[in-house]
Amino acid sequence: MIDTGDIDVFLGLGVGKGEHHATAITPAGKKAFDKRLPNTEPKLRELFAKLQAKHGTVLVVVDQSASIGALPLVVARNMGCPVAYLPRLTMRRIADLYPGEAKTDARDALIIADAARAMPHTLRAIDGEDKTIAELEMIVGFDDDLAGEATRVTNRLHGLLT
Repeated sequence: MIDTGDIDVFLGLGVGKGEHHATAITPAGKKAFDKRLPNTEPKLRELFAKLQAKHGTVLVVVDQSASIGALPLVVARNMGCPVAYLPRLTMRRIADLYPGEAKTDARDALIIADAARAMPHTLRAIDGEDKTIAELEMIVGFDDDLAGEATRVTNRLHGLLT
């Protein structure tokens, strides 16, 4: 579990390929920032610096820690911001508690930030050198390979039978 006692603002990032949506919430639940954000290092640095200058310690939370969520995490770490990850399944379950059904980056960012503020026990720490995470990613990779192979064999058998 991540200690959020010294966090001054919770920044939820609904990550996307071209741009993210960022929503920052204070510990009191007031929105401090809510806008689209290009997926570029200078814009990320600008946002993190602005929030740090105005509020203090910024916890950056994403729902995808690999691939498209990697740049914000690297920039945040480089700027001294603590980072965390809200697992997708947990986020989907929490999202069911919020009004509305449309899945948008803005809604995701709000849910991520609010979950970090109100339910810190749902967050997972991200440690780039964590051996356990590397091992789990390898297992998931094997799982994906097996699922792909099973699909290929099923499709081949279906083709032969028809």
